[in-house]
Amino acid sequence: MLVFFAYTSNVLKPRTPTPLRQLPLTLFSNILSKKFLSQSTSIPKKQQRVRDHGYDNYMEVEKKTRKVLKFQSLILSQPSHTLPVSRFDSLARRLGLGFKQNQAGAYLLKFPHVFEIYEHPVQRILYCRLTRKALLQIEQEKDALDAQIPDAVTRLRKLLMMSNTGRLRLEHVRIARREFGLPDDFEYSVILKYPQFFRLYDAQETRNKYIEIVERDPRLAVCAIEKVREREYREKGFDAEDIRFSFIVNFPPGFKIGKYYRIAVWKWQRVPYWSPYEDVSGYDLRSLEAQKRMEKRAVATIHELLSLTIEKKITLERIAHFRMVMNLPKKLKDFLLQHQGIFYVSTRGNYGKLHTVFVREAYRKGELIEPNDLYLARRKLGELVLFSPRKAKVDSELVSYRRDREGDEMECVTRDYMENDFEDFGVECKVGQEGEGKDGSNSDFVSDIESHYIDESEDFDETIGEKEDTCVTE
Repeated sequence: MLVFFAYTSNVLKPRTPTPLRQLPLTLFSNILSKKFLSQSTSIPKKQQRVRDHGYDNYMEVEKKTRKVLKFQSLILSQPSHTLPVSRFDSLARRLGLGFKQNQAGAYLLKFPHVFEIYEHPVQRILYCRLTRKALLQIEQEKDALDAQIPDAVTRLRKLLMMSNTGRLRLEHVRIARREFGLPDDFEYSVILKYPQFFRLYDAQETRNKYIEIVERDPRLAVCAIEKVREREYREKGFDAEDIRFSFIVNFPPGFKIGKYYRIAVWKWQRVPYWSPYEDVSGYDLRSLEAQKRMEKRAVATIHELLSLTIEKKITLERIAHFRMVMNLPKKLKDFLLQHQGIFYVSTRGNYGKLHTVFVREAYRKGELIEPNDLYLARRKLGELVLFSPRKAKVDSELVSYRRDREGDEMECVTRDYMENDFEDFGVECKVGQEGEGKDGSNSDFVSDIESHYIDESEDFDETIGEKEDTCVTE
């Protein structure tokens, strides 16, 4: 009985509740991250760059062209436009082109269509000068640059309107003058020549020169992407709400696009933003919605900056010069890699030390879709650089071989002509002249043949005259 009472008392005794064991907070965070990370519908901040070989190959040609331009400037800086080959080594090291001893002269031999090496008739040393094709290309580029000065004035006005204060440092514009199609003396030929648009002044605090716009023109405050949207809306009939704030997105081959990333891009395309030409100093930028708008405005600003260039590309380091005045983010490279469907960042061209930014919609298969005259003139230099030196050597040898061979053939033809008739020889001359008229070529080979024909015919007339004189005397 006592045993039963003790057992029942223990069973009926109220038990104190045992405290639950607290799980670590990191475990909850890991569970939540694994569950919702793949379902995130926002563009990730850091992405790995996917290469596009079309743009990289373009920059490989640009790397060779950049060195060739430096050598051209050295030659053209001389009064006689010639330079001894031995001086290229010291000048190349002074410019920091990365050549070792006796490598600069050998580098010139790789581009026989641009540089011509010859022996000086008096000093008997090797000299270098530009070829006729290279001089024609320089003249054509100069004419195209002078013809588009009014367009360059418009581009500079729009560039100044994109800044917060309406002014830019003169040195920053000078560094990027080639990209924006400005001449070397643009300070005098553009800024001081158009005082109704630009004002040049010196800052007393920093002692730097600044370019300031005189008056903002609302007719110029139209972005290039807005014209593209209007064209897409009229030609393809897209929904106005879908295309109102969207950009043309074309991802590089091999870029992995998941379902949630596609949704994130779809949501980002519909985020409204302020125009790069609009003054945002009076807005409250502390809210999350304002930060999203400013982020997309930075994309539109870089897009418009690249659209103002001649080749629709510019280096990342030169974009950084305008970062403060255009409200661009600090980490520009990571920011551009978030939008690889709009921009492409190439590391080719200077051994990975230079980053070049392209607008993807402006290029197709490594070529500009809407080329201009200045772009075409610059591309001709790239064509001269890409011409094979072996082909140039073979062509010169082939021309000399043909000259010698044709000279031997002409001697045989002259002997046969002396024995036979003069009509066959005249027919051959006519055929050669007709072939030249059809082809329209003025090669040295054809001119040498014609001169050889004329010389042989004159010699033949003299021999015939001598024979007739001897016959008469007899």
